[in-house]
Amino acid sequence: MRALTVRPGTAGTAQLEDRPDPAPSDGQLLVEGLAIGVCGTDREIIAGDYGTAPPGRDRLVLGHESLGRVRHAPPGSDFHDGDLVVGVVRRPDPVPCGACAHGAFDMCRNGRYTERGIKELDGYAAQLWTVEPDYAVRLDPRLAEVGVLMEPTTVVAKAWEQADTIGARSWYDPQRVLVTGAGPIGLLAALLGIQRGLDVHVLDRVATGPKVDAVAALGATYHHGPVDEVAGKLQPDVVIEATGAGSVVFDAIANTAPYGITCLTGVSTPGRRLSIDAGAQNREIVLENDVVVGSVNANLGHYRAAAEALGRADVDWLRRLITRRVPLEQFTEALTAHPDDIKVVLTLS
Repeated sequence: MRALTVRPGTAGTAQLEDRPDPAPSDGQLLVEGLAIGVCGTDREIIAGDYGTAPPGRDRLVLGHESLGRVRHAPPGSDFHDGDLVVGVVRRPDPVPCGACAHGAFDMCRNGRYTERGIKELDGYAAQLWTVEPDYAVRLDPRLAEVGVLMEPTTVVAKAWEQADTIGARSWYDPQRVLVTGAGPIGLLAALLGIQRGLDVHVLDRVATGPKVDAVAALGATYHHGPVDEVAGKLQPDVVIEATGAGSVVFDAIANTAPYGITCLTGVSTPGRRLSIDAGAQNREIVLENDVVVGSVNANLGHYRAAAEALGRADVDWLRRLITRRVPLEQFTEALTAHPDDIKVVLTLS
């Protein structure tokens, strides 16, 4: 089989390798890899900025946004040959910490978790892979073309869960949400907002193109003006922040409705300085009972919620989010961003 691998910590080492077909150990599923999504984390690993190879090895198989079809399911696994599946990214730490012991490995307290395609476990960018049934999630067969969107959907399923959990501290009846950033995370966050029956607004820098069209097709409202002006007029009850841009983050936080909730999902680039009035920001957060929360990764509950959300979505709309499909052999093309990209996918089979 062919697999896309990299030497973590060393830029320019991504390459295709011929590897022996994996032999599933007792109880594992053998899965034919169909596609993987390419995201910023993958690009950082390839650039040598991030990632850890499995113990005793110097190369890591990439890919955490998976999609595959079961080639062999062992008896008693609750899976069947031909099932469409994704593999969960994170695994709990071996101690385990209190969070991991309770199934919340996305909230690991000691950092000893592992992650497929990122940290100490080979990923899914291979024509065949194996996975434990407890860390595989079945998808509706009609999602065969778009199921690779599952992992980013888990991220926003968790973000919405966090917002709802915080909102439940008091009377909570959100009406309007602002999503900042119209990449895959932002658009999928908007999808879940629409499914909740909310008045959804999406803000990004571009004025035309597939992002604008996708927002309109979803039934949400698109904006491309300054964040403080847009958010100031909207006064959103919830902000899902998906850019990681410092000025966007702080302008969004400063312009929510009273006891507004801002959930940060975008990871900022360090080293960029920004002047803010910290006293005024603190005063507003305190006096309006606002909440700012960070959210990353997902546990099994979020995967199941994401699978349900995708199953309810319009597949034609989901297809809009995949703007390029690149064969595995041409993986370098997938790593170069194009202006109209939303989600770039590597096809494996």
